[in-house]
Order: sequence, then structure tokens, then C-alpha cells
Amino acid sequence: MKKRERVDYPRREHREEYGAEVAPPASVRTERPERAAAAPEKHEADRVMESTGKVSGYIGLACGIASLFMWSIVLGPAAAVLGYYAYVNGRKTTGAWSIGLGALATISYFFMIPFAR
Repeated sequence: MKKRERVDYPRREHREEYGAEVAPPASVRTERPERAAAAPEKHEADRVMESTGKVSGYIGLACGIASLFMWSIVLGPAAAVLGYYAYVNGRKTTGAWSIGLGALATISYFFMIPFAR
């Protein structure tokens, strides 16, 4: 009995491999990695900017919490500005919270003021 041969699969005229398209990219290095450059030393100006960002972040957070209860039109924007300054100087979490609380207090002031008069 003669074995029947399929014509459509595997295609004999197209000899391709699809492994490269399907496989995840390889992360194997063949050359030796160079040594990473040492971390640059922090200068005095960098330390001052870090500490001012930290202080402004905490003051902005305190203003943001206080603005929810009193003087929301004054303390809200102050908290947002101090939060932005802290965010730019590397204190991302306290800066974002200060911005959010300041914006919330300021926006809520404009929604609640018609009910207070």
C-alpha cells in the first residue's frame, strides 16, 4: 500500500520558519557588559532642593487638609502651589496629595458658596 502524500501541507515550495515571529525576544548578551559609571555625588544645591521639596510637601499637605475645613479659597490654592513645588522637587506622593486636596477644597468652595448665602 502506497502512502498518500498531501499537497497542501506541508508546502514544499515554501520552506520558512516562524519561530522568530512567535518566540519572545531574547535578552541574552554575547558581549561583556561595561561597568556602570559611578553615581554622581550630590552637591549642596541638590541637598537643599531635596529638603525644600520635603518641607514644602508637608506644609502643602497640612494646608490641603486644613483647607477642607476652613479658608478653602485661601488654603486650597496655596496647598496646590506648594504641592506642585514639592512634586517638581522629587516628593511625588506628598506633592500629588497636596495638589489633589487643594484642588478639591477650591472646587468644593465654588460649589458650596451658593448654599452659604
